[in-house]
Amino acid sequence: MADRLFTPRFLIMCAYTFTVFVSVFQLLPTAPYRILALGGSTTSAGLFLGCLTYASASSAPFTGRIGDRIGQRHVLMGVSVILGLCTLSYAFISDYRLMLAVVVVHGLFWSALLAASGAYMTSTIPASRRAEGLGYWGMASVSAIAVAPAAGFWVYRHGWAVFCADLVLLNLLMATIAWRLPDDRVAHALDGPPAAGDSTIRPGTFIEGRVLVLSVGMGLVSFGYGGLTSFSALFADDLHVSPRSLFLTVMALAILAGRLVLGRRLDAVGHRRVVLPALVVPAFGLALVASAQGEASFLAAAVLFGAGFGLMYPAFAAYVMGHIPPRRRGAAFGAMIAAFDLGIGTGSSILGWVIGAHGYRTAFAAAAGLAVLSAPYFLVAERRLGFLDVVRTP
Repeated sequence: MADRLFTPRFLIMCAYTFTVFVSVFQLLPTAPYRILALGGSTTSAGLFLGCLTYASASSAPFTGRIGDRIGQRHVLMGVSVILGLCTLSYAFISDYRLMLAVVVVHGLFWSALLAASGAYMTSTIPASRRAEGLGYWGMASVSAIAVAPAAGFWVYRHGWAVFCADLVLLNLLMATIAWRLPDDRVAHALDGPPAAGDSTIRPGTFIEGRVLVLSVGMGLVSFGYGGLTSFSALFADDLHVSPRSLFLTVMALAILAGRLVLGRRLDAVGHRRVVLPALVVPAFGLALVASAQGEASFLAAAVLFGAGFGLMYPAFAAYVMGHIPPRRRGAAFGAMIAAFDLGIGTGSSILGWVIGAHGYRTAFAAAAGLAVLSAPYFLVAERRLGFLDVVRTP
């Protein structure tokens, strides 16, 4: 049973991740409406996600290493409480500029949570089933994305203070679940021998620079994802599509379907072979968003984008983890999160301005053009950085 995947530790971590993303994906689509209500523009509304992800991206290469040193479980517990304090403060803010300042602090700790989650889960998953396990674990966040926006808008109708109280309770639940996790500061029983690419990583460095550079290709896709997260609901209003959260829900369902159908094949096919098409397909989804004329084409775009995007992260993360020593996983996840969040933050911020100046279609067409560059970038960076795909068998 050395390759057993669905252990109690795995399932508890899935519950933690589900709660995390229920919380954040209630906040992200709803916050732009709050900022607009406080007198902000669409550019300011886009900056909410932009500030959070910029702060996360800038701190992730450093905060990811903290969990490697003090234990990922301790990071998960502590950050959950701190995020509860951040969301509590939103209830008392009446100036959207102060709200943007607080979300920067929110983002600094968010990066630590993401890196610690990825590193903790990787130590839980058998090496022979790494991409499959990361894909199934990611279904916890995707499931949350499928239900959280609609739930968030429903709670928001009862008032902003009630909405913030709901988020605080979710953050406290996160801390409680993390407390129930086994301590990870013990030898990783499931870790295999160092991979062939381990010699390319200097274990004494604080930041995984090579991983950071390689991950920029994934960031080119997440640029469009940032725009969809912040503005798909507003674009749905413009297209007269109801409910306004429908795009995110359908996108999440497409991600779930892809992982359920192909999840067990990711490791057998080869991580690199999955990464390349998964970087290409979202670009076509964004192009379809830009040309959508009604509900059918809008939702078809959600399916196409979700199908590629859902396989991209687990395949990419498994590919990278095959080159990283076990005690550098937090730093490696931090580097991936930095590139991923930089793309999200830039997409949300820049596309917010483009939407205000030129409209939704121009904004999403620009995002599609940028996403097309992701696969060529990955191929060039992979070769120059010396990464080689490591095929592991059970």
